[in-house]
Amino acid sequence: MESWASAQGQRRHRGPREAFQTETPMVHDPVMAKEADTYFVFSTGVGIQQMTSKDRKTWTVLPQPVMTVIPGWTTDSVPGFNSHVWAPDVIYWHDKWWMAYSCSTFGKNGSAIGLLSTRSLMANVWKDEGCIVVSREKRDNWNAIDPNFVIDENDTPWLVWGSFWDGIQLARLDSTMHLASKPVTLARRHRLGDPDAAENPTSKFAGRNAIEAPFIFKHDGYYYLFVSWDYCCRGAKSNYRVAVGRSKNVGGPYLDRTGKEMLEGGGTLFLEGDKQEWEAAGHCAAYHMDDEDIFICHGYSAERNGTALLIQRTISWTPDGWPELR
Repeated sequence: MESWASAQGQRRHRGPREAFQTETPMVHDPVMAKEADTYFVFSTGVGIQQMTSKDRKTWTVLPQPVMTVIPGWTTDSVPGFNSHVWAPDVIYWHDKWWMAYSCSTFGKNGSAIGLLSTRSLMANVWKDEGCIVVSREKRDNWNAIDPNFVIDENDTPWLVWGSFWDGIQLARLDSTMHLASKPVTLARRHRLGDPDAAENPTSKFAGRNAIEAPFIFKHDGYYYLFVSWDYCCRGAKSNYRVAVGRSKNVGGPYLDRTGKEMLEGGGTLFLEGDKQEWEAAGHCAAYHMDDEDIFICHGYSAERNGTALLIQRTISWTPDGWPELR
């Protein structure tokens, strides 16, 4: 595979002119990684926004995006996509960093999830590893966006993804992080045919199954599936929220705290806007880092008229093994 610097037939763009520091970074769809003593946050943006920190308090927004060149296959596969890349995920596995990212257009399921790799986040030189999975309008009843890698107890990689349509999807990956099985549905916002499912105010195509942004976190013998319910990207009108269920097996079934399957619309509410500091919050990630379990997401700031900002919280665990936020 060619590196970004040498790739042919692809489109270039410029990032910000210079780095800047902030304690309240604006982000959408953040994920986090740590290499040596440096924390990285990657998020939605032109070429994938990235920022670094030594203490997770003051963040340096870097001038160069992850992708200084957009692969030509992305626009061939996704009509209307240009350089605004959504919802990355990053994981270190088998001596290499892997990053998945989403190429799409709002409200449609003609989408693709691409793959990058690098030996070092600090080097910031990524290789195009091609496409993991594509969804086609009128062919697939799922949407290939919002990827998340998970490694099971046998060191097998999986990819969970999805937004609206038939909900959250899961497939096994091979050693090159490409699809090795057909996707199966793990979770829906509503059971199929639910007459009480609210109309979608954002898209006439996506339907009423308002669930997306899955993230699977392993803890104490369980896989915890976090998902975002309802609607993002509407500023102060957003009503995004996070729900969770768990399973002993990566492939499910995932049950909420009452025992209801997430496949049938179950999910235990984990985080929502308090309407004082945050109007809404969602698209989360969870990590065991620095001897604690941490939760990150973006929240729509009430004080700043719905601006999306980074939220970081600590996860604690109930005696019966359910996550809570401190």
